[in-house]
Order: sequence, then C-alpha cells, then structure tokens
Amino acid sequence: MDEEAQKTRILIIEDEPAIQQVMCYFFKLHKFEVLGVSGGQEALDVIPTFRPAMIILDLVMHPVSGWDVLEWLNAHSLTTQIPVLVVSALVNLTAQLQGCEKGAVEYITKPTQPSVIVERVQALLAMSAEQRTMLQRKRIDEQRQILKHLYAAQSDNW
Repeated sequence: MDEEAQKTRILIIEDEPAIQQVMCYFFKLHKFEVLGVSGGQEALDVIPTFRPAMIILDLVMHPVSGWDVLEWLNAHSLTTQIPVLVVSALVNLTAQLQGCEKGAVEYITKPTQPSVIVERVQALLAMSAEQRTMLQRKRIDEQRQILKHLYAAQSDNW
C-alpha cells in the first residue's frame, strides 16, 4: 500500500476561508489527507465519497449549519462511525452540551491554536469507538453538572 492510501482522511467543515486554510495546512503538515469544505451542504455531498476518519465541524454556517450536519450524521447512523470534533465560536455551555448530545465527541471553542486541534484529533483517533463514546458521555455529564450548578446559583440570587 502506498503512502497516500495510508493517510487518515480528515474533513474540515469551516466557512471562514482563512481558518479553513490554516487548519488544512496544519493537518497536511501532520501527514493527514485533508479536504476542506465551506458549508454544510457541501459536506453532506462529500461525506459518502470522501469517507473521512474524522470530521472537524464549525456550527455557525448558512444555509446548512453544522447543527444540520450533526442531525444528518445521526439520521444516517454515522456519528458512531465518524467521530466529530466541533470547533466553534459558540462559547456558551448550553451550545457545548447540545453539540455533544447531538453526536460530537468533543467541543473546542474558537479561537484555538491549530496545533491543539491536531493533537486532539490524534488523541481521539487513537481511541477505540467505545472509548470515544465513554468520553462523549463524560463530557455531557460534566456539562450538565456545570449548568445545573450555574442555574442553582442564579436562582439563589433571585
């Protein structure tokens, strides 16, 4: 098998051209096969043929959002086969919880160094599907606990 055939495929769904370009560069530098697309519809068109090992997903895109992509992946039972790492400017805990509940294994907020994203992808790909599921559940539980405490503190102040 030649080197190209052995490369791990990463799909980057990011509508900001500069961010997409930098992320693609960093993943290529780390010997991944990378495809960058600018929107949700383009992603839905390429996922079946590109067959990525992992998806890096921005959530805020139009007209087909990252949320729509997560729903499509769930509807096609692909979130267990293709891990999703959300990289989004949505920093509120509710969005992070929803992202994980809808199928993302991890959620990283922007801005983030591209090298951190590459390292996280490498770590996630080194895990088994079962380990990623356990991590996802752990993240959901942690976020729910944090939100529960924040809501309790908020109601105490009223």
